[in-house]
Amino acid sequence: MLRYAITDRGAIAGTALYRQKCLIQQASGWAAAGIDFIQVREKDLGAGALTDLVREVVAAVRGASGGGERRTRVLVSRRVDIAVAAEADGVHLTGAGGELTAEQVRAVYRRAGLAEPVVSGSCHTVAEVERASEAGVDLVLFGPVFGKMAGGVEVVSGVGLEALRRACAAGGTARVLALGGVTAELAEVCTEAGAAGIAGIRVFAGR
Repeated sequence: MLRYAITDRGAIAGTALYRQKCLIQQASGWAAAGIDFIQVREKDLGAGALTDLVREVVAAVRGASGGGERRTRVLVSRRVDIAVAAEADGVHLTGAGGELTAEQVRAVYRRAGLAEPVVSGSCHTVAEVERASEAGVDLVLFGPVFGKMAGGVEVVSGVGLEALRRACAAGGTARVLALGGVTAELAEVCTEAGAAGIAGIRVFAGR
């Protein structure tokens, strides 16, 4: 089962410097625990600060996970330029306007003389999964599979396991990961539905 962790400095209390230090330590711990992918998703940071952070995460992760095919890969949300500058392992595409395609991301990496990148993408419908697969992404983060609860009330509805099952069937060569409300206890039912693994923020927060 693949495990794909997403960073969130906002969930850490303290000063900006302390939160960044904790995030780097967290990423190192994830790598030591064998997490397959780490997506750096810190949308509030400017280009310079984000590049510095990604470089530190990449160094910490590679130091903790070692080499070989099973090492943890670091992906950067949306910013191909920063991913290349920091020599990260790939890019996550969100479907927002102005982003490059998966093949364009790979072309940028080739021009920079870097290894073939991992390209992941966010999808919320089966049709989006089909398009992402046809566009050549390696990983699809599909969800939210389960609803988000707040104060005992569902504030975000989940698409459910049947939708996940259809998305996995539509994934083609892309590996589909279950995202949204996934817990360690729910991971098994997601893989039984065909998911190659799970993705999220909170599910890995304690690791």
